[in-house]
Amino acid sequence: MGVKNFDALTAEYLQTVIGKKWSTFDGCTGAFVAEMDFGTSPAVQEELTKIVADGFFGYMPDFVVEDMQTSCAAWYKDRYGWDVPAERIRPVPDVITGMLAAMKHYRKPGTTKVIVPTPAYMPFVGLPKKLLDLDVIQVPMIVTDGRWRMDFDAIDAAFADGGGLFVLCNPHNPIGRVWERDELVTLSEIVEKHDGRVFNDEIHAPLVYRGYQHIPYPSVSEAAANHTITTTSASKAWNLPGLKAAQMIFSNQSDQDRWTADLWWDEHGASTFGVAANASAYRVGGPWLDDVLDYLDGNRKRMAELLAEHLPEVEYIMPEGTYLAWLDFSNTEIGEDVDVFFREHAKVAITNGAACGDIGKRNVRFNLAMSRPMLDESVKKMAAAVHEFVPVY
Repeated sequence: MGVKNFDALTAEYLQTVIGKKWSTFDGCTGAFVAEMDFGTSPAVQEELTKIVADGFFGYMPDFVVEDMQTSCAAWYKDRYGWDVPAERIRPVPDVITGMLAAMKHYRKPGTTKVIVPTPAYMPFVGLPKKLLDLDVIQVPMIVTDGRWRMDFDAIDAAFADGGGLFVLCNPHNPIGRVWERDELVTLSEIVEKHDGRVFNDEIHAPLVYRGYQHIPYPSVSEAAANHTITTTSASKAWNLPGLKAAQMIFSNQSDQDRWTADLWWDEHGASTFGVAANASAYRVGGPWLDDVLDYLDGNRKRMAELLAEHLPEVEYIMPEGTYLAWLDFSNTEIGEDVDVFFREHAKVAITNGAACGDIGKRNVRFNLAMSRPMLDESVKKMAAAVHEFVPVY
């Protein structure tokens, strides 16, 4: 039960399990969608097996929700030092449900624009316009001293241009930044200046490497707590996305009261099994996650070594959190269909960075949550494809 030796994972085995990562592109190594190849915590599996053995799969009872609330609150207090009241944590099917609710119901009244720092998680760029007819103001992030930074002057200007809600991702997907307290405080001051709101995605919060510390954005000030809607989930860190459960965290009473009175139907669709799995992950999944983080830490460092040896022209800033690597191919002659190029010529399936915003053209998002032998093989195949099929001028 569970994967014990990550190095021993094979493509043949992974093609037999349920998931999109290895079933979408036939014959390709899966490095695109954010699933891990490591299964989930055996302790979580054991608790879920008990539920299956009982054979009852009814509507979600209150005690399952309460277990999730207390487990998530305890995780936040123990790991991040934020003592959020358990009753302010509510179930939703996924983070996107939370994002859409925040944009639709909690953005600054009278505004029709949302601010998204880019590169960004793909739905943050495309869905506001597609589903809510909200314009997206893309604010490209900048690199200084070898780290990605938010462009605070540009964020301030975006609010002045009519932005009503800022999308914060912490740790950031796809660049892997773990935002520091002074950065979050500066952001909160800009939001307050414009009487704006923040949608805060913390789904990758458990996936932070040694030397960095996740700081919940609403915890940095009373002002931040009052203008923020937060979502999180155990789905990324414990590999549970198919179970359909996430958490809305309300950091002020007014927002919670509005949810309880008018918006509670957005909780519909969170699965009983998924909410129970999230509770189990927060309660008993820590030791397994710590082992996974150690392995992922080795992978992010190994990626730097592999690129230096085989693709030195590719720019890579090592992620501080998440299991995602952002690779910049702008110094090569590969065109904008960089994902298609690598699927066809290297048999490696990765995400085209253009889907993450205009700044992402000729970049890719690469999922590091694979065995180290597969990581070695993937980068070597990508390098061979570049050297064989890309013209040199």
